[in-house]
Amino acid sequence: MFKFFNTILFLVVLPSSLLFSQSTSIQLDRPDQTECPYIVPVNYFQLEHGFNIENTTKDLTSYSFPSTLLKFGVNENFELRFITELISEKTQNQKLTGFAPITIGFKTKICNEKGIVPLISFIGHLTPSNVGKKEFQIKYTAPSFRFTLQNTLTEKISLGYNLGAEWDGESAEPTYIYTLTTGISLTNKLGGYLEMYGFVAKKIDADNRFDCGLTYLISNDVIMDLSGGFGISKISPKNYLSLGFS
Repeated sequence: MFKFFNTILFLVVLPSSLLFSQSTSIQLDRPDQTECPYIVPVNYFQLEHGFNIENTTKDLTSYSFPSTLLKFGVNENFELRFITELISEKTQNQKLTGFAPITIGFKTKICNEKGIVPLISFIGHLTPSNVGKKEFQIKYTAPSFRFTLQNTLTEKISLGYNLGAEWDGESAEPTYIYTLTTGISLTNKLGGYLEMYGFVAKKIDADNRFDCGLTYLISNDVIMDLSGGFGISKISPKNYLSLGFS
């Protein structure tokens, strides 16, 4: 446990980022696991696509091609969200391909950043049952939520963190979520991030993971990203690699 908290403290002081300091640039919830607190501009649609490959275990590899997050800015404090994902799971004996259950939700701003008080938003999602490929469907409608926070440390360095919980649609027990990412704008177009994140449930060991990545700003409205990570805990997936376009 002591080593675990030392790792978190070490990451906090390292420069990384998905977040650019320019307020006019597109702000994303990908490629890291830390959702950003920014709201999509009013009457704008924003599409975030990710193509992922994850080696969950020695015998199971999962592909996402793509996962897509669609956001629409209702007003300066509220956005609507829709998530869809085409996935494929491959084992030595079989391969399943199809759409995962859709997810719908919203993000709303709670307060602006002021001094040590971070910019804070709240994200709420629902994943309905009996939607998507039969093998990927869940038994019950599954909610999830996060508080997403960000502090600006300097003109180029930001600290982002999330706290929340999600349900898997199969049991009443929640899984708690934490994320912590630090970042820097390396140039006007290039950014990078390092992140610690994990999942904590009542009846199983904690699932702690690490990832990092780069973002490249093609224009104020278009960005590409490359990221990857690995599991730290014994129960964590082995590793993943992701390419994104938003």
